[in-house]
Amino acid sequence: MNLKKNTLLASKWILICALIGFFSGTASAFFLVALEWVTHYREAHNWIIWLLPIGGLIVGLSYHYYGKDVVKGNNLLLEEYENPQQTIPLKMAPLVLIGTLITHLFGGSAGREGTAVQMGGAIADQFKGIFNLDDSDRKILIILGISAGFASVFGTPLAGALFALEVLYFSKITYKSIVLSFLVAYFSYYTVEIWHVKHTHYHIPTVPDITAIMLGWIVIVSILFGFAAMLFSRSTHFWGKLFSKTIPYAPLRPFVGGIILATAFYFIGTTKYIGLGVPVIVDAFSNANNSYDFLLKILFTGFTLGAGFKGGEVTPLFFIGATLGSALSIIVPLPIALLAGMGFVAVFSGATHTPIACTVMGLELFGIESGLFIAIACIVAYYSSGSVGIYHSQIVKGAKYKLYQRFKTKDLKDF
Repeated sequence: MNLKKNTLLASKWILICALIGFFSGTASAFFLVALEWVTHYREAHNWIIWLLPIGGLIVGLSYHYYGKDVVKGNNLLLEEYENPQQTIPLKMAPLVLIGTLITHLFGGSAGREGTAVQMGGAIADQFKGIFNLDDSDRKILIILGISAGFASVFGTPLAGALFALEVLYFSKITYKSIVLSFLVAYFSYYTVEIWHVKHTHYHIPTVPDITAIMLGWIVIVSILFGFAAMLFSRSTHFWGKLFSKTIPYAPLRPFVGGIILATAFYFIGTTKYIGLGVPVIVDAFSNANNSYDFLLKILFTGFTLGAGFKGGEVTPLFFIGATLGSALSIIVPLPIALLAGMGFVAVFSGATHTPIACTVMGLELFGIESGLFIAIACIVAYYSSGSVGIYHSQIVKGAKYKLYQRFKTKDLKDF
């Protein structure tokens, strides 16, 4: 009897994973194709950047009238996991999809991870009612949605599964949720493959042996990657608070922000800091970047998202890390591609408090040969990036939390 019950239960969850993986993967595949189209269109018609304020107004009005209950985005997923209240409205998926495409079409500086994760989370949460699940099982659904969205949009199923678990700091994570997170990640990953949608590939051709001197350089640059992650996180929060404080009417925030951004892009005379910036990321693996490229990406992405435009933070974090690592190659005696790859995942690690997932992502993207360099970079950047990440609803726990609490306690005693 127990065997039959367990078999039915396992079959039910495999079906749920397959459905979430298929629908999330399909949504991500459509999103990636549409995103590529709007990016090519914008690059071929640069004048469209002057319509960024109009695009911002459309996004602002859409969320003001139809999406007030989902405007928190990724933070809503984290809050619902920690304290379940009500099913995440399915409208989150089309709203963030359309909002992100508008942002990229008209030249905002944003990413794509947030969009895929929100679509995955909204899709997954609908299965609570369909399968009559309780709040405990609903937490698993949110994990599955995050895993499916991340794995499908980046083509990294192992990292996607771990990211969904680690971003929640393994809070009340069960063995069942771990297994299912990996299962749904592969379902969504292969769904994108079925739709013949390709992901960007990166390559680190040369990986030297680690020496004591080289280890010192790795730690130094990794600390810098952590500082860059900290600057990005605080910049995004700063601009969000500033816009909320100075412009009470939410739909006007991206409108005003769009005017400022379009004017700024006109005067700097380049489009390399808008959109995803994937060509710049790829180029960073072979050519040294300007020392200020990562700073301008931090500025423009933080401003774009703080103003209320939609999109993710992760691909801009890739841009920031890769260009910073590339620029450091001028003075650091490490291969340029290795430095770019280390920065690519280390800045992401620091900004999201997910060193394990980021290390695995580095292995999936760059190969196991660079694994030790990637792991050190992710861990050091994680610890040196401060206690504030890009998700303000994320609960920081574990060794990093204890470390910063110890410093705060010591400072109070000294005072």
